[in-house]
Amino acid sequence: MNSISAVDMDPAYTDSLNKLIEQFGKLPGIGPKTAQRLAFHVLKSSAADALALAEAISRVKTNIKQCKICFNLTEGDTCRICSDASRDHGIVCVVEQSKDVISLEKTGLCKWVYHVLGGHIAPLEGVEPGDLTIDALVKRVRTGSIKEVVMATNPNIEGDGTALYISSLLGPLGVKITRLARGLPAGGTIEYATGSILTEAIMGREKME
Repeated sequence: MNSISAVDMDPAYTDSLNKLIEQFGKLPGIGPKTAQRLAFHVLKSSAADALALAEAISRVKTNIKQCKICFNLTEGDTCRICSDASRDHGIVCVVEQSKDVISLEKTGLCKWVYHVLGGHIAPLEGVEPGDLTIDALVKRVRTGSIKEVVMATNPNIEGDGTALYISSLLGPLGVKITRLARGLPAGGTIEYATGSILTEAIMGREKME
């Protein structure tokens, strides 16, 4: 992640402007030049627009929390998807991150509900099964109301390993476990897959062995 340190601050700018440039520079994919352009855009904006941006950032950090059922993003106790009675609550699609839910929902094919793990198992990175919401998923399946679990972890080593670990826990519970079809490129991520690729992967999902 790019960042702008104190030594990079331009003495021609005021302290407040340098601080804003520094904060923009901490965002992923934002280099020094882009950080400066963003800062000057805010500076040139009306006070109302600048304060609206600040309020939006504040609200995101203050109001958003995890759904108590699926761990997706919400501003209430449960997210809009879990609260939707028209959804098939007997099918749970397991994803790594909330942004994967957004990608899958854009296909218009997903009438199920979700379970957000909060990442993938990666011992070398210090992420163990207990750091994810796997136990909560097992409890959901144990209720007996779940008929199918769709594994939609990313098609890479970590995602596949996480899916296999979860399937080993859920298999004895008698629930049907499927995996998105391999229309998804190996080593890729759900977030950056095109709509057509995700559509093929959803429609062609296969039973996990």
